[in-house]
Amino acid sequence: MSKSVLLIVTSHDRISGDKDKPTGVWLSEAAEPYIAFQSAGFKVDIASPKGGSVPVDPNSVENGSNDEKFTEVTKLLQKTERVKDVVYEGYDAIFLAGGHGAMYDFPGDPDIQNIMAYFKDQGRIVSAVCHGPAAFADAKTKDGKYLVDGIKLTAFTNAEEDATKLSEDMPFMLQTKLEENGAGFVAGAAGEENVVSSGSFVTGQNPVSAEAVAKAVIKRLQ
Repeated sequence: MSKSVLLIVTSHDRISGDKDKPTGVWLSEAAEPYIAFQSAGFKVDIASPKGGSVPVDPNSVENGSNDEKFTEVTKLLQKTERVKDVVYEGYDAIFLAGGHGAMYDFPGDPDIQNIMAYFKDQGRIVSAVCHGPAAFADAKTKDGKYLVDGIKLTAFTNAEEDATKLSEDMPFMLQTKLEENGAGFVAGAAGEENVVSSGSFVTGQNPVSAEAVAKAVIKRLQ
């Protein structure tokens, strides 16, 4: 049986609703894991809160030099499934891609929270990179505990957010929120690869960690 992964991306396209601050998914954070999972022979489906075409952060497609190897994923991002329509019980892992858009529509999304609670309960892999762990913010399991309570993990750090000059625009600081929810937050050096595995969770700190998170997930599923 080949393994399957549900890749979840944001549908949100503006920072603080400001039309001059477009955002979305960070392209490489969806594309690199997608390619890695496919190369390992896994089936990968892409879903988003609203379904359909999702916004790609223009800063992640630098100078229009959209890497050729991302072309297939860029096409798939134009026709994503709606998260609430996904039969998630069939997947071996979920992967939550980042991009600042995720800070707005991942937290509190009941469908994403259901999936994560189910996966944690079943001991299946919950993986995320950069702002993808925004989905964990205030999420709870059936017993009323925070999803990440007692879990060692990482995500885009406060220092990295400050460096992007977007801290003021964020609905909350991701590192702070996860720490408040009981996570053992492991902050690596800004802009450097950092992957943390704990229980069924595999998380990466920033865009350069995306492929390494996918590889860690592959290793656990093979």
